[in-house]
Amino acid sequence: MAEERSIKSDDYKSAKVEEIETDILLIGGGMACCGAAYEAVRWAGNDVKITLVDKAAMDRSGAVAQGLSAINTYLGTDRTPSDYARMVANDLMGITRDDLCYDVGRHVNDSVHLFEEWGLPIWKQHGDEGKKLTEGGKPVRSGKWQIMISGESYKVIVAEAAKKALGMDNIYERVFIVKLLLDAKETNHIAGAVGFSVREHKIYIFRCKAALLACGGAVNIFRPRSTGEGMGRAWYAVWNAGSTYTMAAQVGAEMTMMENRFVPARFKDGYGPVGAWFLLFKSKAANAYGEDYMTKNKEMLNDYPPYGQSAVPATCLRNHLMLKEMKEGRGPIWMDTPTAMQNSFKTMDKKQQKELESEAWEDFLDMTIGQAGLWACMNIAPEETASELMPTEPYLLGSHSGCAGLWVSGPEDIAPKEWVWGHKGVNYNRMTTVTGLFTAGDGVGASGHKFSSGSHAEGRIAGKNLVKFVKNNKDFSPTLKESKDELVDLVYRPFKTYEDNKNYTTDPNINPHYIKPRMYMFRLNKLMDEYVAGTSTYYVTSKHMLERGLHLLTMLKEDGLKLAAGDLHELLRAWENYHRAWTAEAHLRHILYREETRYPGFYYRADFPKLDEQNWKVFVNSRYNPESENWDLKKVPHIDLVPKK
Repeated sequence: MAEERSIKSDDYKSAKVEEIETDILLIGGGMACCGAAYEAVRWAGNDVKITLVDKAAMDRSGAVAQGLSAINTYLGTDRTPSDYARMVANDLMGITRDDLCYDVGRHVNDSVHLFEEWGLPIWKQHGDEGKKLTEGGKPVRSGKWQIMISGESYKVIVAEAAKKALGMDNIYERVFIVKLLLDAKETNHIAGAVGFSVREHKIYIFRCKAALLACGGAVNIFRPRSTGEGMGRAWYAVWNAGSTYTMAAQVGAEMTMMENRFVPARFKDGYGPVGAWFLLFKSKAANAYGEDYMTKNKEMLNDYPPYGQSAVPATCLRNHLMLKEMKEGRGPIWMDTPTAMQNSFKTMDKKQQKELESEAWEDFLDMTIGQAGLWACMNIAPEETASELMPTEPYLLGSHSGCAGLWVSGPEDIAPKEWVWGHKGVNYNRMTTVTGLFTAGDGVGASGHKFSSGSHAEGRIAGKNLVKFVKNNKDFSPTLKESKDELVDLVYRPFKTYEDNKNYTTDPNINPHYIKPRMYMFRLNKLMDEYVAGTSTYYVTSKHMLERGLHLLTMLKEDGLKLAAGDLHELLRAWENYHRAWTAEAHLRHILYREETRYPGFYYRADFPKLDEQNWKVFVNSRYNPESENWDLKKVPHIDLVPKK
């Protein structure tokens, strides 16, 4: 960080510019792009050049960067892609793309088998130790779809395979992409991207025939519950800045279900995972009086058929029942970890008990080390002391228990004709409505519950189709609309703003001519929290609140043109927060358009408090028009492709 901060804004005029020609540009270094890199190389041959650019280092990039204690999507031999598609639809209140979910379901096992082949330790049931999944080894399941792993190095293992496939000469790490670029000659065709190094004064201009945009979801759109020294402690990867959604929207890609958000219930303040405690250790949650709120408030689920009557009610509905207890003063909500541990101990000897305790701690040390640290500093031993649960601030994503993202072409053997498109008569799976622009993972809308393995599988699907697209369009030569100087001015605008105005005040953080990234983010967090159903209103909003929020957000976006950066670190933060503001606007506009409460427990429209299956069991799609600079929103009919059981 010291080296990074030493590169000041006043050096920017001496920046180098590197222009790179490639066929396929992979933007991002997470599970989706790693999957795409591995698969694309298999089909590319020697005549297709593939380049990957990542703002971090691939070994520790993306949502799996810190590690993971479970693979949350593995069908094995017991479940079918249809079962998977039904589960996803139920958990997301009925509005999903069955074609995309089914497609992930039929490919995800292959990715998991690759992970094990590459060295990922997957827990096996007693007697199957040493057997691989492909050899009939039975995994330890922590739920119907989840399998336990020793995953501290999960991402390192997956990234190694991608790096080996691509070759390090084709990988640009520590380079942040700011903007996608459209072709000057072909309408609505991707032609490249521009970004900058976060380690030196250098700008990169990429020209490409096709691109995969997979930069994760969006965190810190809303004011976090953790403040002060805990600010930055978030549930999802804190470096996910909505870049996938913003950069796609800015070039006119159609978006879908951007009103959807995920509000996970997690261990309070540490944001530690609860899945293994509920599923593997059979722990229970209760209100302050020891009452099981899921049983106590069960009748509330009858208002949401069929999503409330399933064996596992939708995630948002479980939040809905918890929030009733909190709002009526029966909090805090407790996870009874001691009883869960003691019940498990009853059938174990001392050695097995020690192993179980170790597994309980590993659940955090693999993925949320901060939770273990928080428990230690608060004198909490989970085998002896219950811990508080709390719903977090909202997050936007498309790979976990959420389905915000881009509207993409589906697999033509499953999808209806309305959901399949391409270029020059050829269809391309996972291509957006911008020709040559693909996405995967958090970028694909209306298709949640992919998690790490599904994102990798979806990246592989996209990778294969990217190669197909490039080989079918060999004659396309990308031409950028913008000149090199215009792109340099765009990227370094926050530097110039700072340099031109920094001497106007004695404190560089307070200036009437610019705003620093930190204060910009605070303004965004505050207005989204207060007007767009954040924690301070118990996730409640309304038409009038949203309209006021949009007014404030419009002013904030105008001020975004005055973001200032005093060094490379601030330049990165400036562009991240600019992306966050665009993503926030898409989210707000979608919630305003959908006149119902589709996701109780995630957000509530106070003026439309009910589920409206008759009028709103539809996709809400939007498109920002780069020419007119207007947003258009519309309903798109929902189609059930997988029969209900």
